[in-house]
Amino acid sequence: MSYEKVNQANKTIIGTKQTVKALKSGIVQEVIVAKDADDRMTEQIIQLAREKGIPIEFAESRLKLGKAYGIHVGAAAVAITG
Repeated sequence: MSYEKVNQANKTIIGTKQTVKALKSGIVQEVIVAKDADDRMTEQIIQLAREKGIPIEFAESRLKLGKAYGIHVGAAAVAITG
């Protein structure tokens, strides 16, 4: 699934802290991480998603990921919930 197509998803959670919280609470179906995001910001997200068997997609950039979800700034990570 491409991150451009996920806009119709039930709910999106934008940002690293919120994504980590959502992963820990078990409500995430998919995670999208920007390739140009700082590894220190995204390593916990990627690790948690892998541990829980949640699919991980990678966006080309933080700016493109942010724009895809309707914000005018970059986003390092987005969680898709059901």
